[in-house]
Parts: sequence; structure tokens; C-alpha cells
Amino acid sequence: MSLPVQESVQTGAEEQHVDQSRAHRLMQRRTTVRSFEILIWLGALATVYLLPSKMLILTEIAILALFAVSLDLVLGFAGIVSLGHAAFFGLGAYTAGLFARYVTAEPVAGLLVAGAAAGLLGYATSFLILRGSDLTRLMTTLGIALMMAEAANQMAWLTGGADGLSGFSIDPIFGLVPFDLWGRNGFIYYLVVLFLSTLVARRLAFSPFGLSLKAIKSNPVRAALVGVPVRRRLITTYTVAAVMAGFAGALLTHTTSFVSPDVLAFHRSADVLLVLAIGGTGYLYGGIFGAIGFTLLKDALSVVTPQYWMFWIGLLLVILVLVGRARLTRWVDDLGERLPGLRGTNR
Repeated sequence: MSLPVQESVQTGAEEQHVDQSRAHRLMQRRTTVRSFEILIWLGALATVYLLPSKMLILTEIAILALFAVSLDLVLGFAGIVSLGHAAFFGLGAYTAGLFARYVTAEPVAGLLVAGAAAGLLGYATSFLILRGSDLTRLMTTLGIALMMAEAANQMAWLTGGADGLSGFSIDPIFGLVPFDLWGRNGFIYYLVVLFLSTLVARRLAFSPFGLSLKAIKSNPVRAALVGVPVRRRLITTYTVAAVMAGFAGALLTHTTSFVSPDVLAFHRSADVLLVLAIGGTGYLYGGIFGAIGFTLLKDALSVVTPQYWMFWIGLLLVILVLVGRARLTRWVDDLGERLPGLRGTNR
């Protein structure tokens, strides 16, 4: 082998080594737990002691956040647009209620069974979701949710129909920790489920698997050409997201000891899309931030304008779309920098 060829091969090997080192550092940086994540969970835990009278609304936030994180896996990472994510939420809710009524009312067992049922539905319907364009996926997911809602309404012998499923109560967690009247134990339980589910979703999203999902979202044809198993990745992601949505539905059942066809209604899917529109997609914590913002806004606006609170949330959504989240953040940062100067001028 001549000297120039040897130098060329050596140079190529060095460049490949540099690329591998850079990719390794990038993956380490993506998988490392960042300080703001630790602060988020410490702050969530601190609310148990700082806001003891707000356990019910905090529980609602935790359930909605888990539901939104599950949709973010599908929408923000895999790029699958869904208008029927409530199908998994509702199936999890009904499964937990039926399990508590006819088998055992221990909540963790009901949670796992509900997640398994929703995951089976997600796996079975994922083959339909893979077909067609975004519009086809929208109509398919919406159709699945509508069929589930109608089935729950017609099967009154099992689900209670329009009157809902009741006549059961939830036992203590593991037979040891009861759901107290103030909701503190329940909120801690929901927070643990949210934390563990987000941990699994984070591990899935910020890994080589998650990078392949971003490639699929960007260009599925090109991803398939470079060897990414597109169908298998999307099926896995859709199934995992369905399991998490089933968990969220089961938690709602454990909170209310009641299930109605409302858990499968279209507004459930629409609300969780609004949550992600407020919080952002593609980084998981957008679902948590969006759930906090959406729930607090709904609670505050429903007091001020009970009949028109959705108008103001819709206005916020329009502003976010027209102006852009990045531009709004930049304006807020600029305003924060200018305020001290303005105060000094006024003085």
C-alpha cells in the first residue's frame, strides 16, 4: 500500500473515531439528569407540605400530566398525530373500575391490569396507525375513540352505560396505606406513578431508540434506507404510550371510584392536545408544564367567567401559534432585563 493511501485510510479512521466520540458525548449529555429536572420533582414533592389544602387540584394535575407525557411520546417524538388518545385513557379507567368491582380493589394491581389492557389496544391498533398520511391517522385515531365510547355506552350490562360504573371502593395501597379524605396519600401515590412513568419515557426518548424516532419523524423513508426498523419503532412507541395513558385513566378511577363514558369523550383528546400546545412537545416535561398551566388557567378562569373560560384558553392558543413560543420567551426575557432600568429611571 502506497504512503498516500495509508495516510488517507489513517485520516478516515481518525475522523470516524472523532465522530464516534462526539456521538458518545452527545448521548451522555442527553441521558444525564439535569438540575432543572431534579428541581421539578423536589418542588412537586414539596407541594405535599406547602399546599396541603390543594391536594385535589394537584391530583388532577398529576393525572393530566401523565396523560400528556404519554401523548408527547407519540406526537413529539414519533410524529404520530392523534385525535383519539382518550381511547387508551378510557379503557384504562374502565378496566380499573371493573377490576376493582369484580376482582380486587387493591389500586396497584388495578393500575397494572389497566395499563396492560390499554397496551394491548395500543398494539392492536398501531398497525392501523402506520398506514396513510397524518390526515388518515387523525381520522383513524378519532374513529377508534368514538367506537370505544359508543361501545361503553351500549354495553350497559358491563359498564353501566350512560349512568356510569359505580358500586366499588378502592382499598389501601398494598393493603397498608389508605386513601385519606384530604387526598394527601393519593397524591403521593399518583406522583410516584408519574415519576416512574416519566423515567421510563425519558429513558426511551433520550437514547439511541429516541434518536431513531427523531429520524423517523423527520423522514421515515430515509430512516428506513439507513437501516432503522421504522414499523417496529413506531409500534413499540405507540404501545408504551398507550400503557401510560391507561395508567392515567386508572388513576382517575382510583380518585373518583366512578367511571362514565366521559372518560372516552372527544374533549379528553382535545384537552391533552391543548396541554401539549401550551407546554410544548418533544422534551417530555412540556406535558407536565402544560398540565400545570392548563389546570390552573381553567380553575382561575372558570371562577371569573364560568361560561366562557374556554374562550380565553383558545385565545392563548392562537397567540402561541401566531407569535411563537420562542419569540414570547425572548420578549419576556427582554422585559425582565429592562424592568430594573425602567424602575431606576422612574426613581
